[in-house]
Amino acid sequence: MKQEKYLVLERSEIVINKKRCPYGTHRVIEPKGFLPQAAKKIDNNMEIYSNEILINVKTLNIDSASFTQIKNSCKGDIECIKKTVLSIVEERGKLQNPVTGSGGMLIGTVEEIGPDIKTDLEVGDKIATLVSLSLTPLRIDEILDVKVDAEQIDIKGKAILFETGIYAKLPDDIPEKLALAVLDVAGAPAQVNKLVKPGMTVAIIGGGGKSGILCAYQAIKNVGKDGKVIVIEYSKENAQKIKDLNLAHHVIVGDATKPMEIYKQFSEISNLADVTINNVNVEGTEMSSILITKDDGIIYFFSMATSFTRAALGAEGIGKDVTMIIGNGYTKGHAELSLNIIRESNEIKKLFESKYC
Repeated sequence: MKQEKYLVLERSEIVINKKRCPYGTHRVIEPKGFLPQAAKKIDNNMEIYSNEILINVKTLNIDSASFTQIKNSCKGDIECIKKTVLSIVEERGKLQNPVTGSGGMLIGTVEEIGPDIKTDLEVGDKIATLVSLSLTPLRIDEILDVKVDAEQIDIKGKAILFETGIYAKLPDDIPEKLALAVLDVAGAPAQVNKLVKPGMTVAIIGGGGKSGILCAYQAIKNVGKDGKVIVIEYSKENAQKIKDLNLAHHVIVGDATKPMEIYKQFSEISNLADVTINNVNVEGTEMSSILITKDDGIIYFFSMATSFTRAALGAEGIGKDVTMIIGNGYTKGHAELSLNIIRESNEIKKLFESKYC
């Protein structure tokens, strides 16, 4: 009996070892005990465990804050950008910018599905991962092209999706590169949909970029006839895009790293905002967000360039009682909501197609 009990336990242990941690901790090399996103290095061996999915990668969509930092450090040189991206992946086993801490997402084709994965996917399906490249095991065999304006990199390579990793099948009615660009920031307009109510005054800082345009569209839709959407944009060209698309009641051209200037410009046209959305991909815009938001208002920091320390201590320093939300890139239904904006607005679709396709 004792021997039989021992054999049962041994078989059970073997079964457990086939299926690894659903959060991917089994791939963490250092520091041990960390989750993959926080780890400095993970295992990017592309031999999958029974609860993983292997992806043949086509394109990486780099997080805007990360790509901007890499581009600026390389002074725009394409070969330097390639070398930087390759060195990050070689060192970390994933694409996580050591300066910004952020990654991006990818599109590719399902190559292999572990037998313990419960999924509606089949081999050959085209998907976009909806989890960050900062936690995704990635191997780059070759960089084929760098699209600076789109912040996308075409590669030959492989990636692994963990059991808990979320994804979206690429739709047939939207071009792949366009879907990738939209899904990369899908959390932002979906969070706007949750936060913005009819009649509110909404401020969007960095409204001329990809996430900003989608947020402005959703905000205009939600505030209704009695509400107000005010976009703050550094670039005159991007500010004009917002005006041309009728995505704001007012557009302020200003530098969000200069909070008192933004506060003065905002105060001249409106009372303080009920909700402020920050999409800026550069550092130092926290105080502009705080100053233009009313007491008991909400600030949603979607940008990966945000400093929690600056935001928290800055609000305390001026005695502003605001709720500050860290930009979770995931909320239920975010992929479909964001893709539907492209389906609803032919103008936004054309604008994005010209840049990403």
